[in-house]
Parts: sequence; C-alpha cells; structure tokens
Amino acid sequence: MRKLALRDEILLSVEKPARYIGGEINSVVKNIADISLRFAFVFPDVYEIGMSHLGMQILYDMFNRREDVWCERVFSPWVDLDKIMREQKIPLFALESQDPIRDFDFIGVTLQYELCYSNVLQILDLAQVPLLAADRCESDPIVIGGGPCAYNPEPLAAFFDLFYIGEGETVYDELFDLYEQCRAEQAPRDDFLRRASKIPGIYVPSLYAVTYREDGTIASFLPKEPDVPAVIEKQVVMDLSSAPYPEKPVVPYMKVTQDRVVLEIQRGCIRGCRFCQAGMIYRPTRERSLDSLKEHASRMLSATGHEEISLSSLSSSDYSELGELVGFLMEECQSRKINISLPSLRIDSFSLDVMSKVQDVRKSSLTFAPEAGSQRMRDVINKGLTEEVILQGASEAFRGGWNKVKLYFMLGLPYETDPDRRAIAHLADAIARKYYELPKEERNGKCQITVSTSFFVPKPFTPFQWASMHPAGDYLGFAKTVNHEIKETLNHKSIRYNWHQADVTLLEGVFARGDRRVASVILDAYRHGALYDAWTEFWNYDRYLDAFARTGLDMDFYTTRERGEDEIFPWDFIHIGVTKQFLKKEWQKAKEASVTPNCRQKCSGCGAGCYGGGVCVESKG
Repeated sequence: MRKLALRDEILLSVEKPARYIGGEINSVVKNIADISLRFAFVFPDVYEIGMSHLGMQILYDMFNRREDVWCERVFSPWVDLDKIMREQKIPLFALESQDPIRDFDFIGVTLQYELCYSNVLQILDLAQVPLLAADRCESDPIVIGGGPCAYNPEPLAAFFDLFYIGEGETVYDELFDLYEQCRAEQAPRDDFLRRASKIPGIYVPSLYAVTYREDGTIASFLPKEPDVPAVIEKQVVMDLSSAPYPEKPVVPYMKVTQDRVVLEIQRGCIRGCRFCQAGMIYRPTRERSLDSLKEHASRMLSATGHEEISLSSLSSSDYSELGELVGFLMEECQSRKINISLPSLRIDSFSLDVMSKVQDVRKSSLTFAPEAGSQRMRDVINKGLTEEVILQGASEAFRGGWNKVKLYFMLGLPYETDPDRRAIAHLADAIARKYYELPKEERNGKCQITVSTSFFVPKPFTPFQWASMHPAGDYLGFAKTVNHEIKETLNHKSIRYNWHQADVTLLEGVFARGDRRVASVILDAYRHGALYDAWTEFWNYDRYLDAFARTGLDMDFYTTRERGEDEIFPWDFIHIGVTKQFLKKEWQKAKEASVTPNCRQKCSGCGAGCYGGGVCVESKG
C-alpha cells in the first residue's frame, strides 16, 4: 500500500485534498524495480485545470506504454498547501508514487499559457531543484519544457535544460533512449545535453549565445559550437490516425474543469486568422480517420464512466466527416445516456442542424466568435466571416429555438479605429433585432446576448507578430467605448457586456514576445510573491512593474513598440513550416484589409507543405 506524502492532519487542513492523493481510476502504478527512467509530467496550475488537458493525457498514456519508463503527474499545489510545504520543507511529490520529484530523471513541464510562468518556478522551488539551469548539478533532474508557449522559449530559457518544439508523439523515445545510454556510459550532464541537441525538435538554451544591439534588439542568435544545429525543426505527427491516443484516460475523484471524454478529431486549422498562433504553429491541418475516432470513443467511454464526450479541434466544422461522426456518437451515446458537446463550430445551417440533434436548445447557448465588429476589421484579421453570414446564422438559430447567444470579440487589434469598436455594439444589436423579428409565438422567452471582449495580444509565428500593443489605459478606454455604445442601442436590455483586465494583457504580451532578459523579471516577481498570476484573486500588476524597475528592463520595449520587418525575433531560430516571408505578406495584406482564402479553397504557399501531408496534399489532389 502506498504511503501518502502528506500526513492526515495536513490533508484535512487544506482545500480539496483529493488534488494530492492520486490513486484515481486508470492512473498507472509501476514497480520501481522494473523501470529505469522516471518522468514527472508537470502541469503548472491547479489539479482541476491540468486534469482537463488532453495533451497531458496523451503523453502520460504514451510514456507509460514503455516498460522502462514510469510517467507520473504533478500539479501546482494550491496556495494553502504551498504555504505548508514551504514552512515544513515538504518536497513536491508525484501523485502516483507520492515520491519527491527531485529524485526523478526528468521534470517535464507543459507550457500552455504565459501567465503560468510564476507557477513553473513554484514547481522547481517546492521540488527543491535549483531554479536556474546553470546552478544544477549531476544529481538534479533534467528539466524540459514543451507546449504552445515553447514556440518562444526564451523568457524561460534560464530555467530549463531542454525544450521540446512540436508535437510530443514524435521523438521522446529517442530522447529517453539517449538518456539511458548516457547513464550507462556514466556520461556527464553536459554531454547528454550536447548529444540531445542533435535530436530533431530538441532545443538546449545553454548551447546558444545571444548578442544585442544598442537599441535593445537582437544582433545575433547563434550556436556556441559548430555541431549544434542553428535551426530547430518543429516536430509534427503526420499520421494522426495511428498516433498514440489514451484508451483509458485517468478519471479524477473530484470535479474538474472539463469532466468528460475528449475526442481530438483533427489538428491545425484551414482558416488562417492573422491573430491566431495555434492556426499557424499546428499547420498543416490533419484529420483523424472516422474509423479510428469511432474506436477511440467507444473504448474511452467504456473505460471512464464519463457522462459527456466532447470533440476537440480548432474548427470542428471543417472536419470532413463531421456528420458521420456525430451520427455514430448519437447512436453510441443514446443507449448510454451520454451527452455530446460540439465546441468550435461555425454557425451555419449544417452546424445548427447537427447541434439541434445533440443539444437541448432551450437550455444551451450558442457561441459566435466574430472577433471584430466591422467588416473592415474582420477582413484585416482574415476572419473570413461576413455580417450577412453572421446574421443569417443567428436567424436560423433563433428559428431553431435558441434564444441565448454568446459573442466573442477582440479589442486593440492592429489598424482598429473607434468606429470599428462601436461596430461591436451595432452587430450585437443587429443580432438581437433578428430575434425580435420572429413572430411572438415562435420566440422562446427573452433574447439573451452576452458580448465578451478580450484585448489582443500579438503572438510569435503570426502575421501580427510585428504589431505594437497599447498602454493599459487605452485598452480600458476601448472597452468603455463599446460599453457606452451598447447602452445606446435599441435592444440594450437584451445585451450584457463583459471585458477582460487590461494590465494582464500587457504582461502576457511581454512573455509572449520576450527575449532571454525577461527571465530576470519573472524570477524577481516570483521572489516577491508572484504566483497563480492567471487567477484574478492573486493577480498583482504592481509586483511586475516593480520587477521591471528593479531589473532595469523597459516594459514598453516589449509591448508598445512596433517591430521592424527585418528585426531578428527571439524565436526566429525555430522552423515551423510556415515561413517568415509568408507571415510578412499576410502582415502587409492586413494593412490593406485584403482577405486570404482558406487552405481548402486555395493554397497560399505558407510553407507548411514541406511536411508532405494533411490539407497541403489534399488541395493538390
């Protein structure tokens, strides 16, 4: 029987002790005598958030299929347990074995969101592992990062030994084999890192040197040794249907954010929105076969007992066999009394028909993401959505029985003007008007429209990576403009408006496009109490302003400064298929409000065809 890392009196004193005990259904426990490599898979946020992440479930399952590897899960302790662990010097432990992760071979951290960076330092600190990679010795674990934020690893470079760039199913086996070989040879840590740098997709920050110009921009980014690759190639799984997928996902004892079976139907997106990082870094679009999805769905539902299944994709409407898949799921789920969730659908006749079959329209709300209020701005961002299509979709939804609509927009986009912001209110009002055009007997109660705006953050590997941001006060002014305009509309009583915090947006922008120097700000803020920055109740902007002041870095350099087209970016050493030349061309087209067709309509030569598969091959067929 396992001995828990935390005593009963501690577990009884903290909120939600089920976060820390492990032992869930389908969790993997191995005999330590039978394994040669231990991997702590870390999600740097609270258990409920991390256990909802599909990528963790995929790699957890894949790693544990190896007889010589035991992969265990680790999440950020909540603030109550964090305090106790520091006071009592309890080392951070993995859920499955309850062993301290400082004794593992690897600590792997998935980097999903920039505002989790302070939690990355919390993990290392509580694990009693040196925060800086340069301070680690032979007995310390290898710390590796991956996930979408690893596409600009530089703000965290000081804290990681390695980064994995790309999709995790490809070269981890090669990395693990190399580690075991180096250990058998008793090779030193530095030798392993040097040899690992030659594995495709592996980036070792300590093997690269950065120089800066007088204006603070990067002058050069070069490997320190001739045999270290100058360019890191993104790793891509081209045959998703045969890629590893969890047959028995871990089932939490407690309620988590996404308490359901998740079925990933495709990766990538054909749409090419100019603000969207995921739409660029996950190119080319690749689908899982209908047969493989049917098999995965049946096995996971049987193995978990979940009461809901959700389709995962950047744009589910673009999956070529969506109708057939939903038909199968309806048949499979009806007998089991399981709900089906269909996020990321475009609001058109086909999608509405599919949703009406699987949702109780009287209870559910529809989600539109026009992203911008005016047609000009939707063309600037290449949304590929006209007002006519939006209003037609709303009309069909209202006739189908829906009366609740959520609308998502961004403020502070490049080339946005005051009339563009006011257009958000007018579009919401026009949608409400479509509802009240229905005869009274056909309406389903009062119309409820919720408008939410977030503030735009320029991300690496997008056409908007060159864009400047605004000061926090400007963002709040933009939100007030929208709020005032909504109150002036005819149907304002049917519209509710929410907006995000502006200062959080600025820090996200710094971390998204920052260079190696930003690590000093993260470290300083953490040492002065930064933690759970993504959680409103713990967010403290002044703490970061003070950190910038103490470290001598200029925040405006990373936020309000527009980048020159020939500037070397901190992430330029990574090759994602999509070329910088293509992104520049799209940046220019944004200035002209010129639309680029989606990948199935016409190939735009983005460069992702270099992988030889997915939609790039389909479009030539």
